Amino acid sequence: MPLWTLHGNGRTVEPGRVVAPGERLNWPATIAMGAQHVVAMFGATFLVPTITGFPVSTTLFFSGLGTLLFLLITKNRLPSYLGSSFAFIAPVTAATASAGMGSALAGIVAVGVLLAVIGLVVQFAGLGWVDKLMPPVVAGAIVALIGFNLAPTAWSSFATDALTATITLAAVILFAVLFKGFLGRISIFLGVIVGYIVAVARGALDVVNPATGMSPAQTIADADWLGVPEFHLPDFASGGTWSAIAMFLPVVLVLVAENVGHVRGVATMTDNSVNQHTGRALIADGAATTLAGLGGGSGTTTYGENIGVMAATRVYSTAVYWVAGVVAILLAFSPKIGAVFNSIPAGVLGGVTTALYGLIGIIGIKIWVDNRVDFSRPVNQYTAAVALVIGIAGFAMKWDGFELGGIVLGTVAALVIYHLGNLIARARKTGADDGGPIPAVGQLGGDPQD
Repeated sequence: MPLWTLHGNGRTVEPGRVVAPGERLNWPATIAMGAQHVVAMFGATFLVPTITGFPVSTTLFFSGLGTLLFLLITKNRLPSYLGSSFAFIAPVTAATASAGMGSALAGIVAVGVLLAVIGLVVQFAGLGWVDKLMPPVVAGAIVALIGFNLAPTAWSSFATDALTATITLAAVILFAVLFKGFLGRISIFLGVIVGYIVAVARGALDVVNPATGMSPAQTIADADWLGVPEFHLPDFASGGTWSAIAMFLPVVLVLVAENVGHVRGVATMTDNSVNQHTGRALIADGAATTLAGLGGGSGTTTYGENIGVMAATRVYSTAVYWVAGVVAILLAFSPKIGAVFNSIPAGVLGGVTTALYGLIGIIGIKIWVDNRVDFSRPVNQYTAAVALVIGIAGFAMKWDGFELGGIVLGTVAALVIYHLGNLIARARKTGADDGGPIPAVGQLGGDPQD
C-alpha cells in the first residue's frame, strides 16, 4: 500500500476539500510546496541561532532532521515542520553568558527529555491533568513573560544602530499589513531582507571584527559552498550547568502549549481523529529537541508559519514535509549560507526582535482573550500581574553560584499564586477565586445578528 494516495487529479485541490495528511498532489507540486515550507520557516528558524550565537547551519540541519523524526514518530499522520523555538532564546542567552554553550545545550537536552516524558504521560493518561496544572490564566502569563523578559535584549541590539533597526521594524510591520496570504506570513523574513540591504548600503558588512581580523563580507566570500555543519556537545559536568538547566524548565510549558495548539489546529482543518496523536507529537518534539541539544542545535517546536501555509494552500499532506525536511538538511551543508546569516548586523536583529519578542508576549495575552479569562477575580489578577512584573523586570535569586532568573521565578509565582490562592479563596468562600470563563454576551465575533 502506498504511503500517500493521490488527491483528485493530483494538480489541484478539489473545491471545499483539503489534501489530507495521507494524500498528496503530484510530485512536482509536492516538491514545490515542500520548498515553500522551507522558505516559510526560514525567516524565524535562522533568527534564533543568529541571536543566541549558535551555528546557523547546525540548527538548520537539526531542524530538518527533527522534522523527519517527528513524521516517523507520529506515524506519518501529523503534518508539521519543527523550527527553532523562540522560547529558548532567553535561557540560552543567559546560560551561554554565565556558563558557556555546553551548559546551554545541556538545558536544551533537559527540556527535550522532560517534554518527551510529558508526551508519554499524555499518550496514556490524556491532556486533562495538563489543563488543570496550567489553566488559561497561568498558561497565558507564562508565555507572555517569556516574551517580555527578552525586552532588554531587544533594546541592546536596537541601540547599536537605531536607524537600521527602525527601518527594519517599520518594514516588518508594513509587510504584515500590506500583503495578505503567504507574503504577509513571512513579513519578518522580508523585514530582515530590507534591513540587511540597508545595513549593507551603510557599510555594516565592511566593518572588521577585531576577534577574527575579517569583515563579514570577507567571511562570506571565503566561505565554501559545501561543508559539514559545526557540531558541539552538551556539558553536564560544569558547576554552572545545573543552575542553568533550572532556567530552561519553564520552556517545557510553552512547548506543550504550542504542540497541543498545533495538533488541534490541524484536527480542525482535517479530521478530529488527529487529536489522538497529541501524545506522539509531544514525544516527537521532545526527541527532536533532545537530538538537537546533543549535537549543537537549537531546541525545536511545531511552527505556526507552516500551519499558516497549510491553511492558505489547503494542503496538509505529510509528503510535503518530508520534502521540506530533506531540503533543510541539504541547505545545512552550505557554509556560505551560514556565513550570510551570521553576518546579519545587530541593528537589523534589534528591529526584528523588538517586534518578535513582543509578539511572543501577545500570544500569551491571546490565550487569555481566547479563553475569556475573568480578570475581575483577584486570584487571576495577581497571577498575571506578579508573573509579568517578575519577568519584565528580570527578577533573580542567587546563592552559592546557583541562580534563578525572571522566567523561572515568574513561572513559579504564577503556579503558586493561582493554585494556593484558589485553595484559600474557595475555603473561605470570598469569591476571589477563578470562576471560569466570562459568560458570553451576545454573538462572539462577526457582524451583529437579529
